[in-house]
Amino acid sequence: MKYNEISHFSHPQHKLKFEYTEIPFKCDGCKEVGIGSRYRCAMCDFDLHMHCAMPSPSIFHPFYTKCSFQFFSRPPGNNPRYCNACEKDITGFMYHCTSCGFDLHPCCAKLPMVLDDGEVKLYLYRKVSSSCHRCGRKGRSWSYRSKCKKYNLHVACVKEMLVETWHEFLGSHGNKNTTRRLEMTRIPSLKNTLQTHHHKSKGKVKKCCEIAGLAVQFVISAVLGDPTTLIAGVIGSLMSRA
Repeated sequence: MKYNEISHFSHPQHKLKFEYTEIPFKCDGCKEVGIGSRYRCAMCDFDLHMHCAMPSPSIFHPFYTKCSFQFFSRPPGNNPRYCNACEKDITGFMYHCTSCGFDLHPCCAKLPMVLDDGEVKLYLYRKVSSSCHRCGRKGRSWSYRSKCKKYNLHVACVKEMLVETWHEFLGSHGNKNTTRRLEMTRIPSLKNTLQTHHHKSKGKVKKCCEIAGLAVQFVISAVLGDPTTLIAGVIGSLMSRA
């Protein structure tokens, strides 16, 4: 359910208003990057993913059938925590299973099991035996895999691509919503990486990369917390500029 305005425990001084943005932002709840739908306090430059603005007190995940994940506003205990979906550090909002010790970022916990735009269908797996198109390695984090099983992309690799591309944006200096749009919105491309994984004619390689590139758009959209066709289209246009 979407509300135009909400009150949130993490920002009690002002109400947060719902808005849609095509400019990436850093969520003040989970400390991860987002795009698209968000709740924002413009006065304080405070942003939350939809999943962070309205978290569930507890959730279950099909990958961990014996676990019950509870919402925490900060990592429990004194030891560093990392997300079991993307392998990245957790420094803010999270879901934690006290019995098994598993941890998930809110957006990772809500990753769709299937991404489908009518042409490309991708399935989320906890583990896959094939190598990732980005890093060339097997295993590692959760992965999105195409129905034809030709395209595989680690959720962890998507996060790394975003951090590499938006390094300055993610830094601690300057306004986190700087208007330097060109630097901030360069979406990573897998074109060169994909070509090294295929030994076909140039025409087939081009077609293969185009299909995989479309798949990448949807994976990035999902990881950023807004897996919609609209956001995938925005990301596609940004990828073409990179």
